[in-house]
Amino acid sequence: MRNTIPLSFLDLAPVPTGKTIAEGIAQTVEIAKQAEKMGLNRYWMAEHHNMAGIASAATSVLLSHIGSQTENIRIGSGGIMLPNHAPLVVAEQFGTLQALYGDRIDLGVGRAPGTDGATFQALRRQMSDAERFPQDVQELLYLLGDNTDSSAVQAFPGAKSKVPVWMLGSSLFGATLAGHLGLPYVFASHFSPQMLSSAITTYRDHFRPSAHLDKPYVMLAANLLLAEDDETAAYHFTSAQQSFVNLRRDVRGQMPKPVADMDAIWSSSEKAMVDSALSVSFIGAVATVKPKLADFIAQYEPDELIVTANIYDQAARLQSLELVPQLNLFTLQSDSVPA
Repeated sequence: MRNTIPLSFLDLAPVPTGKTIAEGIAQTVEIAKQAEKMGLNRYWMAEHHNMAGIASAATSVLLSHIGSQTENIRIGSGGIMLPNHAPLVVAEQFGTLQALYGDRIDLGVGRAPGTDGATFQALRRQMSDAERFPQDVQELLYLLGDNTDSSAVQAFPGAKSKVPVWMLGSSLFGATLAGHLGLPYVFASHFSPQMLSSAITTYRDHFRPSAHLDKPYVMLAANLLLAEDDETAAYHFTSAQQSFVNLRRDVRGQMPKPVADMDAIWSSSEKAMVDSALSVSFIGAVATVKPKLADFIAQYEPDELIVTANIYDQAARLQSLELVPQLNLFTLQSDSVPA
């Protein structure tokens, strides 16, 4: 393991309770600028639909806005849910982003629809579309590559852009496919950590060097919220905990305000569910978080960490990013890591 690793940020463009979507997007831009200022490597956004508290449904559109407001930080998707889209359309969108913002663009793709069944139908897709995921990924790689000159269908923009494609996953399926295709792999341990260890092992064992990557590259996702003291961080993190409870209850709404007592909100079974889903979370003061995070990095040896703080309070999110350098665990403002 290296002494330090790159750190990136995953954002869902939260829309806090009482805020408009426009206000939520403005806060998202502020977070992206803060991530860049603190020297983080990447700023990624996730595709979700039919969720009032998330403004990143039109992911490529919002990424273009983020690109216009930042200068150096890599921007990308974490991820585009490929079953929702034709590979050609994705290639065109991210080829356009590359044409606008140069070699700052990443394209993370996932197999899940990122929404419920009714919304999936509204997207004019079928659940069986996910079965084509391996073929769709390969088609996407082809459309972004150098060899489409003789093809009847080409991506303009997109062809020859070689936008880096990342495989996202929370199971052995994505790990195996990423290994076979020689792509960098991101594991969604920030909300589905159950298969973390086995997925990393599977990916590394199945990895085949490719034109995209000569050796395995693993990025792990985690929840990270730093504050001046543990109590303040835990208080703000109740927004994320409530969001998971609401998701289980099928209660829709904007990002909830933090609360002083989660026990007044969740049942014992809901608490167990949330604790399990969010077990890869590092919440507290720098002195509290640093040894736990260092142990996590030492145990799993990721090449990069991507963190998220999907909470209500904007000031708390900004302060958390401001405190990151005090961890002394990450390579900040580095251009030496693979694209």
